[in-house]
Amino acid sequence: MTNPAFPQVTIVPHRRGTSPRLAKPGQDQALKQVIHDNGLETRDRAAAILILVFGQQAEKIARLTWDDVAVTDELVTIQLGTIKISLPDPLAQPWRELAANPGHDLTAAHPNTKWVFRGASPGRHINPSHLTTRLSKLFSTRAARLGTLPELTKLAPVAIIAETLGYSPTTIERHATDLAAAYAQYIAAARAARRLGPPVADSHA
Repeated sequence: MTNPAFPQVTIVPHRRGTSPRLAKPGQDQALKQVIHDNGLETRDRAAAILILVFGQQAEKIARLTWDDVAVTDELVTIQLGTIKISLPDPLAQPWRELAANPGHDLTAAHPNTKWVFRGASPGRHINPSHLTTRLSKLFSTRAARLGTLPELTKLAPVAIIAETLGYSPTTIERHATDLAAAYAQYIAAARAARRLGPPVADSHA
């Protein structure tokens, strides 16, 4: 489609399901780095875990307050939707560290704030765009989230996943459908490859 105001510019409509997704091996590798690389900032590690494991959006993560998080010696829980989710170790460790040192040199700007991820401006949470930029050195937050949600639909019914993670059932259902469609395409391609058989060698080679 061409914009009449700018005839030299062609706008390609976005088709649902065409955005890149971080495949399971890439997710596992990123999570391993987040858990074990102590050179990463604690708040980046904590935020990355919510994206890679629970498919959370940067906007929701940025708005988390310490009212949403409970840290004890035995357990770390975070309320993402209507249910508090328990983080097992080692996923809980960055959150314990963040609770012990939530300021990150911003205490003067946020003397009484409840924001988990404090921004540079006094009394404000971190800008979601800034958060995604920080995490981009590890992975694309959008690709990671779009890769995680279909994997989560394998673990529990759509309604439970939606309620637990704070998504609409329609959104989770769409990701489950996309996963099923992708799997069906894979099966069809595999069957077609078997029917064709192995490639025939060139006798003139």
